[in-house]
Amino acid sequence: MGSDVRPAEVSSAVVRLGERLPKGFSAGTSSWSFPGWTGLVYRNDAPKARLARDGLRAYAQHPLLRAVGVDRTYYRPVKAEVFRGYAAQVPPSFRFLVKATESLTSARFPRHERYGTRAGRDNPGFLDPIQAAEEVVGPFVEGLGERGGALVFQFPPQDPQLFASPGHFGDAIERFLSALPRGPRYGVELRNRTWLGPDYADALLAHDAVHVYNVHPAMPSIAEQLRAVPGGARNGLVVRWMLHTDFTYERAKARFAPFDRLAAPDPVARGDIARLARAALERDKEVLVIANNKAEGCSPLSVLQLCEALVDAA
Repeated sequence: MGSDVRPAEVSSAVVRLGERLPKGFSAGTSSWSFPGWTGLVYRNDAPKARLARDGLRAYAQHPLLRAVGVDRTYYRPVKAEVFRGYAAQVPPSFRFLVKATESLTSARFPRHERYGTRAGRDNPGFLDPIQAAEEVVGPFVEGLGERGGALVFQFPPQDPQLFASPGHFGDAIERFLSALPRGPRYGVELRNRTWLGPDYADALLAHDAVHVYNVHPAMPSIAEQLRAVPGGARNGLVVRWMLHTDFTYERAKARFAPFDRLAAPDPVARGDIARLARAALERDKEVLVIANNKAEGCSPLSVLQLCEALVDAA
């Protein structure tokens, strides 16, 4: 059955900008199901549920949106056929950033009603490579194939005493990565800034994994992250531009909805990301950048301005 979600008409300037983007650079947004993007990404009004179901094909026709983040997998793994359905709607050059389930990266289940009787308890699946291979890696590879741009293990904020030192965290990451199947580009994203350090960086480099440079109030700036984890990974660069440093998630959501304008431009973060991307591209590394609505207010416009910054400096 066909979809009535159609791509927006974009200006000739945006088309030309897309044509000038460097080879190996892919940028996009966290998810694609926002009704506020009518006129920017979608031509016609559609409710969130319809966009979630039918909007990806139209989204992928935008000349600048060459990637997308899949966040739903953080809460529950999906089957390979779900990923195959996504892959069938986009061109071969399109890239997906998929978040692995939090049951692999949370040492203790958060105290939230969705966890039921598990809330607040230790998680026996924390950093379990067998569970990761079966529930996450296998479906990712089977379903997305070449369109699988990065599989990201995001570690939420956790008790800083979970590991005795940053070195112990680096050792744990090294053991986990060494037991995963080879092939995908693995990324690790942190919310505990004290876990950054040389042992962590060495563990990633040893297994061709990447640190996911991220813009988030819990983390130091991208420039500081770069000093802690130099951007020399053989497997390219992954960036997630998540949350404006002056806002909480709830405050950003309340202020920025319906996410149709740049309500709080962040030229510092944008400049940091553009410089980081440019340096990676000069080394012939693939670059994947995902922007969230909570970063500046409208992630398609964040991507637009990032692309302009990248091209203007070339």
